[in-house]
Amino acid sequence: MTADGRACRAPQIDPLRLVGLAAGDPAELTRNADLESVRYADLTLPELVLPGAKLDGVHFAGLVADETDLKGARLSEVHLEQANLPVVRAARSQWRDVQVTGRLGSVEAYDTQWRSVHFVGCKLSFVNLRGAELIDVAFTDCVIDELDLAGAAATRVRLNQTRVSHLNVRQAKLRDVDLRGATLELIEGLTDLRGATISSQQLTLLAPLLADELGLNVED
Repeated sequence: MTADGRACRAPQIDPLRLVGLAAGDPAELTRNADLESVRYADLTLPELVLPGAKLDGVHFAGLVADETDLKGARLSEVHLEQANLPVVRAARSQWRDVQVTGRLGSVEAYDTQWRSVHFVGCKLSFVNLRGAELIDVAFTDCVIDELDLAGAAATRVRLNQTRVSHLNVRQAKLRDVDLRGATLELIEGLTDLRGATISSQQLTLLAPLLADELGLNVED
């Protein structure tokens, strides 16, 4: 239950509808590209450079790129399947109806807008979502070294069967953020967790950290 007595609402994530896709031409993967209803299979690139691009109905089935530039891009109905992307620069981009599987290293996604975004079975090193607007976002069966939500506005976000080594929620605005399925090792900004839902077991584990954050002396 949330602080106001409501049940925590789950993310509303629609299934992708990627059918009848044409084979994509890698030569079209350029700055400000306009890609629609295409599929790329087993693509290996030194760089994937798509700043300012528009991707609508695009499936990357097996994508490897040393560096990926999605700054200012708009993604809609996009499936990044079995991606291996050590560096992703996606600041101020817009993602809607996006699913990601695979391994991502540093994801620079501050000031982004994510809606109906699902990470499944991913390993992520550092995810920078500072100042982002997140609505209907889920991480399922993921391992995340650092998840930075400082200053973000997050609504209907769920971490399920997901381990987060370092979570930063300083000055975040959380609503219906479900952390019950997460293993959380370190939380920065505990007093800004208002709006999140945790389990009673998690509360017990977090109590010493919360006391330290508030400067409480605990004596029996």
